[in-house]
Amino acid sequence: MSLTSTRRHLHSSRTVFANPLPVTQPGPPPTAPLPAASQYGERVDRRRRQSELIRRGQEIRSKESKPGSALNKRFWKDVHIRNDQDGAYTIYLDARPVRNPQTKVPLSIPPTKPQLATAIALEWDLLTSAHQALRAHLIPITSIASRANDLILQDAAVPSSQPPPKPAAPHSSRTIRNDIITTLLPYLDTDTLLCWAPPPPKDADPTLQVVPSLRELQVDTAEPIISYLTNNVWPGVRLKPGLDNGSILPAQQTVETRAIIHGWMAGLNAWELVGLERAALAAKSLCIGARLLCEWGQSFADVRKALGQDAKRFGIEAAAEACSLEVAWQTGRWGEVEDTHDVEKEDLRRQFGSAILVMSGATNP
Repeated sequence: MSLTSTRRHLHSSRTVFANPLPVTQPGPPPTAPLPAASQYGERVDRRRRQSELIRRGQEIRSKESKPGSALNKRFWKDVHIRNDQDGAYTIYLDARPVRNPQTKVPLSIPPTKPQLATAIALEWDLLTSAHQALRAHLIPITSIASRANDLILQDAAVPSSQPPPKPAAPHSSRTIRNDIITTLLPYLDTDTLLCWAPPPPKDADPTLQVVPSLRELQVDTAEPIISYLTNNVWPGVRLKPGLDNGSILPAQQTVETRAIIHGWMAGLNAWELVGLERAALAAKSLCIGARLLCEWGQSFADVRKALGQDAKRFGIEAAAEACSLEVAWQTGRWGEVEDTHDVEKEDLRRQFGSAILVMSGATNP
C-alpha cells in the first residue's frame, strides 16, 4: 500500500481584482485656509482673560470679607501735594498726610525732588482700598522714601564729627546705614558685571562657536562701566573679574578696594544710599548701581558736567541690558519662557525707575 501526499490550501476563495470606477463628478472644493493668530495676539488675549479672572476673584474676596470694614474701603477721595514752610513736599489724602509707617511722622520729600512726590501721590491715587496700602509691593516708591526718611532721622541723631561707621560695628546708632553698607559690600565679589563666562577651549570646533561669544559681550559691556567708575568715582581702584581662569569660586577684591568703596558709600546722603541699595539689589551688581547713581544722583552733577553733554547717558535700558546680558544671550538662542522672562524684564525696569526717582533731583543737568 503506497501513501500519497496531497497539498491542502488554507483558503479556497478565488482571487478577484477590483475594477476602479471613473470619477464622473468632482467633490466639493477645500475650505479656504484661515490665517493663524500671531503669537503676540494670543499672548495679549490670554493675559486679558487672566486679568479678568483676577479681577473677578478680587471682587469675590471683597464680598466675602466683613461688611463695613474700614480697611476694605478707600477713606480718601483726592490725593494732592502741598509745600511746607521749608519748601518740602507732603502728600495728602484729603486732609490727612501720608505718614511713615515706622515713625508715624508725615512723609517729607525734599523740594529738589518734585518727580518723586508726584510718583508717590500717583501710587496712592491708584489704590482702591486702605488694605492695599499695607502691602509694600503696591506702594514701592512710598516704601523707599520712608526708608530714606528713617535714615535721615538716624543720621541726624549722630554728631557730624563722628567718623563713618565701620562694618564691624553692629550696635552703632546708624543701624540702617550699616545694614545697607554691609549688605552691598559683598556684592563686589559676586558682581554680575564682573562674572564672565569662561573662554572657549583651544581645541573647540570654530564652526560650532557663536560669534560674538557670551564672554566677548560681557567684556565689551563691563569695560566702559568699570572704566567710568575707576576713573571718575573710585580713583586708584582696580576691579578684577570675579570668575576667571576657569574657576567656579569668586575671587575676592583686595582689602584696599573694599575700604575705598566702603568709605564712598558711607559718605552718600540718605536718598542716594537707599537708591543705590534698590538698584544694586535689583541688578545683583554694586557696579551697575553705582554707575546708575553717578548718572542721576544730585551729588555727582559736577562729574557729569566735567564729562560734557556729549557723554552717553546711562539709564534704565542700559542698566537692564548690562545686568541681564547672559539671560538675553541664552534666550536669544533657546527662546523665552512665557510669563517668566518678560515679567522679569518689566519688574527689573520698574526697580531701576524707582531708584532713579529717589536718586535724581531738580538740579540734574
